[in-house]
Amino acid sequence: MKTIQWFPGHMAKAMRMMEENLKVCDAVVFVLDARAPASTYNPKLKGLVKDRPVLYLLNKGDLADGGADMCAARMREHGLAVLRLAATGSRPRELQAAMQALVAQKVQRMQEKGIQRPLRFLVAGVPNTGKSTVINLLCGARRAVTGDRAGVTRAKQWVRCGAFELMDTPGTMPPSFSDQRLARRLAYIGCVNDDILEMDEIALSLLEELYARRPEALQERYGITGGTPLEMLGAVCMRRGFVLKGNEYDYERGERAVIDDFRKGRLGRICFDSAEDLAAVGLAGGGNG
Repeated sequence: MKTIQWFPGHMAKAMRMMEENLKVCDAVVFVLDARAPASTYNPKLKGLVKDRPVLYLLNKGDLADGGADMCAARMREHGLAVLRLAATGSRPRELQAAMQALVAQKVQRMQEKGIQRPLRFLVAGVPNTGKSTVINLLCGARRAVTGDRAGVTRAKQWVRCGAFELMDTPGTMPPSFSDQRLARRLAYIGCVNDDILEMDEIALSLLEELYARRPEALQERYGITGGTPLEMLGAVCMRRGFVLKGNEYDYERGERAVIDDFRKGRLGRICFDSAEDLAAVGLAGGGNG
């Protein structure tokens, strides 16, 4: 299977930009995908944050099952501030409260010194986890540019939202992936540019993981009852009528259908990552992760 690697030049530039702008930020919101909280954490950001308080936001919670709650609980056990929500369908009150709690001590110190200014949050994450959507939720309006593909935000954007000033940042990946399992999960959920992927490999790997975790979903939608990943893809093609001349399966259309169905939640809720995955990327440790 082809190694997944995606770190274009604009990401290196974005990392340098974030390091510079963190100097004027009071706290950080790391936006993770609730379907893969460990996979969507960039450990390289840890060194930039230093001692600033961090809220780990497990976004797209409407697409994840109880595994996301178990991940959140494990992170809280290690002293991390965590909130699960779906930014596209939530009210901002819970998120605002979590952010205010995160900077409560800072606010108190500012009040004691007679300082009055908005609290500044850096909003960071890998591409397509919903950073801009989170900002729009907080602002109650479409203030940040959003999209359903990786790499929509390419430059920083300062946005004023009530008591907060938020800096929306470009999505940044680690320069390399030490665990290709996690890299593939990023590909499943659309955090890696599809153009650099071997989509047939991604679709087969996705089917294999889904069958191990949610076989009933594959049986219900595609009539899959087992077999190798390629045989399962054949079943998808048969169910959807993706057949070429000579009764050959149109595997390319089948691959796209599986990935699209998964990303749009048609195969049910799932969380791929485990407590062991959290530990591997440093999210099951103390401090800011």
